[in-house]
Amino acid sequence: MSNDWAYHKPVLLHACIKLLNIKPNGVYVDLTFGGGGHSKEILKHLGKDGKLFAFDQDSDAVANTINDDRFTLIPHNFRFLKSYLRLQGVLKVDGILADLGVSSHQFDEAERGFSIRFNSDLDMRMNKNAPLSAKNIINEYDEASLTKLFKNFGEIENAKKLTSLILSARVEKTINTTQQLIDAIEKVTPKFEAKKFHAQVFQALRIEVNQELEALKEALQQSYELLNNTSNLVVISYHSLEDRLVKNFMKAGNIEGNIERDIVFGTTKKYFELLTTKPIVPDDNEINENSRARSAKLRAAKKI
Repeated sequence: MSNDWAYHKPVLLHACIKLLNIKPNGVYVDLTFGGGGHSKEILKHLGKDGKLFAFDQDSDAVANTINDDRFTLIPHNFRFLKSYLRLQGVLKVDGILADLGVSSHQFDEAERGFSIRFNSDLDMRMNKNAPLSAKNIINEYDEASLTKLFKNFGEIENAKKLTSLILSARVEKTINTTQQLIDAIEKVTPKFEAKKFHAQVFQALRIEVNQELEALKEALQQSYELLNNTSNLVVISYHSLEDRLVKNFMKAGNIEGNIERDIVFGTTKKYFELLTTKPIVPDDNEINENSRARSAKLRAAKKI
């Protein structure tokens, strides 16, 4: 693995580039810069007048910035996509790529608190300057709010019992670390599926901390306005909550997936032409080389 890929190995790289259908002099956006793997490949396909703008709210990603006059890194959340591109004088683009979720670097940095592999501070902030951390949520959210986020964002069936254990534990002592949280919920953790259960709990907290689904909804809605006609939107998701939003948006032009009909003609309104009727997933070779690609689903659509 190259040093570039040590930060985060790009998933489904060749499929992404093919589906972007890059025009040499086009303007493109990488919503999730990370280690820069996808961005570097996009730049290889751009001519001297092409432009690439990348977003990443994690300050660690700035160290991976690319020294290329055609490239601009915007160190902000992609939910502000349209506003920050406007500041760059960009009103329309020829393609948008998003590789959602947590980077390998974020999982591997123990102090970030994203991984169940390390005993670390309950943080989980992608933007280190954000005010809300997982520790705040675990120790300050009320019963109803905790139960709702574990049920909705972690898809945990026994969310109410899980919440009850957390509330009891935090009365005795503030829950500050990942291990303290894991210990607090031991009684409700399935004996033979502990890793999966803990991952669901951490996923729910991470989504809430970073407002991931709300940010994705906003970015998807802005993407349609920004894309030129016949330009492509390419998105890799890693869990069903993300994938459902992407699927709905590409199918119906809205995150609810509600198909609209033309009142006059009675025909179905189409916003995108699907380029992937079923999601593209990594093959066995890629999964063997990069286990974190296992849950990836790639969807793409062309604006019409």
